[in-house]
Amino acid sequence: MTQIIKRLEAHVANQIAAGEVVQRPASLVKELLENAVDAGATEITLHIKEGGKLLVQVIDNGVGMSAQDAVMCFERHATSKLQTAEDLFKIQTKGFRGEALASIAAIAQVVMKTKTHDMELGREIHIAAGILAEHTEVVTPKGTSFAVNNLFYNIPARRNFLKSKQVEQRHITDEFHRLALVHPGIKFTYFADGAPLFVLPSTSFSQRIVQIFGKKIQDKLVPVQEETPQLKISGFVLKPESAKKSKGTQFFFVNQRFVKISSLHFAVVNAFEGLISNGVHPGYFLQIDVAPQTIDINIHPTKTEIKFEDEHTLFAILRSAIKHSLGQFNVAHVLDFERDPNLDNPYETLKTPAPIPHISVDASFNPFEIQEKPLSSKQSSKQLQGTYSKDSSFNKKPASWELLYSNIHNDSSGINSSDPSDSFTEGSPVQTNSFVEESHMQAGFFDAQAPSKSAHHCFQLGRKYLVSSTKSGLLVIHQSRAHQRVLYERFLTNFTHQEAASQQLLFPKELSFTIPEIKRIEELIAPLHSLGFNMEVKDDQTLSISGIPVVLQEKDLSQVIQDFLSTYEAGHLGDHFSQTDILAKALAKSMGIKTGDVLELSEQLNLIDELFACKEFLISPFGKSVMTNLQQTDLDLKFL
Repeated sequence: MTQIIKRLEAHVANQIAAGEVVQRPASLVKELLENAVDAGATEITLHIKEGGKLLVQVIDNGVGMSAQDAVMCFERHATSKLQTAEDLFKIQTKGFRGEALASIAAIAQVVMKTKTHDMELGREIHIAAGILAEHTEVVTPKGTSFAVNNLFYNIPARRNFLKSKQVEQRHITDEFHRLALVHPGIKFTYFADGAPLFVLPSTSFSQRIVQIFGKKIQDKLVPVQEETPQLKISGFVLKPESAKKSKGTQFFFVNQRFVKISSLHFAVVNAFEGLISNGVHPGYFLQIDVAPQTIDINIHPTKTEIKFEDEHTLFAILRSAIKHSLGQFNVAHVLDFERDPNLDNPYETLKTPAPIPHISVDASFNPFEIQEKPLSSKQSSKQLQGTYSKDSSFNKKPASWELLYSNIHNDSSGINSSDPSDSFTEGSPVQTNSFVEESHMQAGFFDAQAPSKSAHHCFQLGRKYLVSSTKSGLLVIHQSRAHQRVLYERFLTNFTHQEAASQQLLFPKELSFTIPEIKRIEELIAPLHSLGFNMEVKDDQTLSISGIPVVLQEKDLSQVIQDFLSTYEAGHLGDHFSQTDILAKALAKSMGIKTGDVLELSEQLNLIDELFACKEFLISPFGKSVMTNLQQTDLDLKFL
């Protein structure tokens, strides 16, 4: 029998390993920046071109490497961080597996220059597809320069899966922020296509947060500090009013390593209980220091997930520390049982007896006696409103409060409600638009034998659904999803024709954002302008808006922009078409009618008309059902 199992070639194995280590240019940035930090660098510079597709270069002033180490570092599983298996449980550095550089060299063209402090000349190494092409001496400063050119040039299939320049650059910026935050003592500089994006001098942790997210975040920081025999917690949480729907300002660092742990995030959210509403997330920048032997960081290729030896204790301590900080800095109300309540009273009144209350009673008052003379203001305030007739019975004359119901008439054909807080609101019988009826028939919602148009009703149910009668039952429309579909198709049309109606604001409205959010908005100003937004960035944290789409109200502007950024950032962006599609979806979700909004009868009818004018009116932009038809036969089965 022939042999089936064979050992993979070295270059093939390296390319497979690279698939786990290097997923996109941001993966290169993470590995190279971590190596620079491990090398003891005090200054680190990052250069990228075309979102990292053409070039990712990291330059540091660390210890450098000798000629032998410069070659050995590209071998599989070659590392200076581990000597024995026990060292896995005492890890203090960023990288330790010894496969990052080998994987990078297997799928890119690499040029490395390095020099130690005791070398007269440094070493320059060229590697392409894992093959050493050149190894020479070169004049270079102390430290290491690592340049990765043409990522995935020898694996076209992988290169085709990379996103646009803006998207890849955004991921690189996220990795840069994570490492720069937790190492404030290191000077970081970040260039994109030759232009400086961030220049971060050495500073403290709080000031590093301000350097990255802007000066306006400084007043929102609440310090958190706790130290126990098991761990140490330090950092900041943002005040409750800064909570957002997105998760852009959530940073956990364990032993100076950025991690994503849902249980720790839940502990923070739990500490904010009662201070923030559901669906929003508090911001935080928290560092946790624990003994290395109590955690396992070798459970995921990206090393962003770790396991704790005692996660329940960490959860309780973290939650208590944050609640204590919120109370200590008067962000949350606290009970102080040690305070003497007598201190609330003036000193001179401590021994003064409390006055005895006096009650005055009108003994001559008779509620059943008819008042012939005009009442004084004091008497009228004591007596019941409304008077009785001179007949011997309790037949009341119409009082002022009864006049409130004078316009209410019973209608056996429907349910009337004047309070918008009722479970549903209903308008008077209306005629269904002929276009809507025709569309209903085409969709199979009406029978061929339709009753007269005057028999149709439309009302709002539970501030969530629009209910309209059909010839065979009831048509129930989800108002939020319906409006999302209408706006989505309208925005796509505006993108195509580059024109949209805009209403100018009397006074420009200025909104504040973090520096990363402003940079994101700058990328989207052109497509937003085609939708009716007139805006400009005034500085690195302020956006000035002078015009908005006609479908948007000025009072909702701030929330719509925040929701739009959250939805847009959550999308998996690809080529121009998919970016346009996600932009239209994000705006439709942000600007659409929400569950709980009360709609007038004319608004209900207009929404139904616009819905059935859409090309696809059965499904929302997010693939969810917009309407359903309740047949009369289905209703009959409920009463069997």
